Amino acid sequence: MASAAAAPDESQVQIEGPWSHRAVHAGGTRFHVAEAGKGPLVLLLHGFPEFWWAWRHQLVALAEGGYRAVAVDLRGYGASDKPPRGYDLPTLAGDAAGLVRALGETSATIVGHDWGGLLAWTMAARYPKTVRRLVTVSAPHPRRLRASILADPRGQGRALGFALGFQLPFLAERRLTKGLVERLLCRWSGPDWPDPDVAARYAEAFRIPHVAHSALEYVRWFGRSQLRPDGFHYARQMRRQIEVPTLQLHGSLDTCTLPRTAQGSGRYVTAPYRWRLMEGTGHYPHEERPEQFNAELLGWLADPEPER
Repeated sequence: MASAAAAPDESQVQIEGPWSHRAVHAGGTRFHVAEAGKGPLVLLLHGFPEFWWAWRHQLVALAEGGYRAVAVDLRGYGASDKPPRGYDLPTLAGDAAGLVRALGETSATIVGHDWGGLLAWTMAARYPKTVRRLVTVSAPHPRRLRASILADPRGQGRALGFALGFQLPFLAERRLTKGLVERLLCRWSGPDWPDPDVAARYAEAFRIPHVAHSALEYVRWFGRSQLRPDGFHYARQMRRQIEVPTLQLHGSLDTCTLPRTAQGSGRYVTAPYRWRLMEGTGHYPHEERPEQFNAELLGWLADPEPER
């Protein structure tokens, strides 16, 4: 880890393991990816406040299961480019669709957690030909999330109350680099996760210049767009039905996006749809209970006709 006197650089996220690192260019943006295995492509999209390393357990399990697993640092995170704009869900979904093509494929299984899950839903609606199967983790359908914030102000609205503070410039960035990352990971997870080393690694990644600001721009766009034309246009586009097999995984103890908010997202899916509530886990089931999560994921991927 870097010393407290100097901000860490992007090399901090190029963590060694049974995977390889490289840069992939899509739509004029450079993305850092970690890649393992050979076979059908599975693109892994992390959430907040994390980076590609959130999928370390899945990179190994998918590679062993006969898949080509690629975990990406999203725009603004880790060792990927951090442009001044482009943190809206339509642009981010375009990033992911472009990555599929840049990785030499026409379509892939898309697995997204948290913000990665929201952009995965968006990708399936806007770029359906690039999505072979869809897996969302701790991520309600965007229209379902929007409706729940308004209809359940004391539940989902209160759970996302932190996002109001994120609208403030400078102060929110400072808080993220001064201990808030660790507190949010602990607040949203189930018991016994994260251990101090894991929390410290995520906190260190947010001290890379411009990462905290970029991550907050995701939240700021989502909040401010609710009353703007671009937000209304996005919401209309997301009425489009999802026509690929979809697996939705959610932790029963999630206090960030509540299980009751996520339930009901299947109304937007016309293809086979499977809902799994993982007992005893919070907002990060792929890290809190990786063996159970991997069994659900690999079992569903291997099923040629996943049930509704």
